[in-house]
Amino acid sequence: MVTEKSVKELENSQAALTLTIDAASIEDAYTKRIQKYAKELTLPGFRKGHVPASVIERKYGDSIREESTFDTMESALQDVIKELDAKDKPLPFATPVLQDEEKLLPFKKGEDITFTVVYDVRPSFEVPKYTGLEVDIPAVEVTDKDIDSEVEKLRNQNAVVKNKSGKAKDGDIATITYAELDEDGNEIESTKRSDFTFTIGSGYNFYKLDKDVVGMKKDDTKTVEKTYTEEDNVPGYAGKTVKLSVHLTELKERELPEVDDDFAQDIKDEYKTVQDMRDGIKKDLEKKVEDVLKNEKEEALMKAITENTSFTIPESMINAELDSRWRNFVRSSQLSEDQILKFLEMQGETKENLQAEWRTDVESMLRTQLVLDAIREKENFEISEDDLNAECEKQLKNVPDSEKDSYKEIIKDNMQFEKVVPFLLENNKFKEGKKVSYTAYTNPSVKD
Repeated sequence: MVTEKSVKELENSQAALTLTIDAASIEDAYTKRIQKYAKELTLPGFRKGHVPASVIERKYGDSIREESTFDTMESALQDVIKELDAKDKPLPFATPVLQDEEKLLPFKKGEDITFTVVYDVRPSFEVPKYTGLEVDIPAVEVTDKDIDSEVEKLRNQNAVVKNKSGKAKDGDIATITYAELDEDGNEIESTKRSDFTFTIGSGYNFYKLDKDVVGMKKDDTKTVEKTYTEEDNVPGYAGKTVKLSVHLTELKERELPEVDDDFAQDIKDEYKTVQDMRDGIKKDLEKKVEDVLKNEKEEALMKAITENTSFTIPESMINAELDSRWRNFVRSSQLSEDQILKFLEMQGETKENLQAEWRTDVESMLRTQLVLDAIREKENFEISEDDLNAECEKQLKNVPDSEKDSYKEIIKDNMQFEKVVPFLLENNKFKEGKKVSYTAYTNPSVKD
């Protein structure tokens, strides 16, 4: 069927596959299609299955030739793709696009057909240097201030909430009824909210009334005039000035427990003293630092490896990942896709805008994965047959025995891939910079 084939590498991680199909194969397919229709079609004056092929050809020959030739081209294309080297195969989610279709038509009897399809392929690039590098990372340490901060969090979590008779201050729990006022000082009913509770200073109220409530006492009412800017993050109010009536209906405060041995014992049974608690907090924070720095090392190392590697990530690969993220986003939201789309519309957003925001991160992730996989292929980490068989047995419990072999190579590749990052961490150096506390590192707004 295929008498000639050639693959040409194109820019932007694409390839052009050109095939030539001989005239005899095309005519054979055309004849069989005519015979098929002759058996199936019903035409006036003929019984079904008794329409002469010559009549079918005279009435529908051109369209049947086009149909059968395109089907023959598609069949030949799929057969050839199966035999291509991995580097020349289209990506699983890439659709080969026929080039210059108008130049092929109309198909003529007795002529070979030469056609070209273009598709995305796995990016080809030179594997960058990935061992013997020195990478800068922060030096994070757990300080007494970090421990003090954690103790304060525990105090707040275990605070007793009680009614307060004095003036409201940051940290108190306020319950307010509020509404916008019109020019005559009357409440605008549609803006009224009754018995809304929030922690003063948290900012968790629509009109950002925290500072306005400070100093008020229970049952106080005041009129507030506020002008909003973009930075206030009050949707629809930037540049507007409004008057609000605010009534403090209830005020509570948190009574923090004393930091003593009884408090420590309430936090964890194994803590007998305050020092036990502080030692335990330090140990927990040091474990978090270890995890944070492991991620930091991986990210800094991959940045160093990939920063000088230039290749185009195919659009089909990016779109497939964006679609996957969208599906995960929908699944995790516990809403239907239609509900999410409606919600986005209400916010002046779209699915496409959201995916556009994800794109930079997706491209970075795919670039990292492709480089890591190239390292996997180059290193070809050894996987023992026993380990491979054990993993196959674990993953393929519900797969028929006849199909297990087809998954074995995939599982081996995955096992090798899992060895790449530990290999890189072991074969590169990390230089620590200036020491920074755990709190300052995890919350850049906090200064040491």
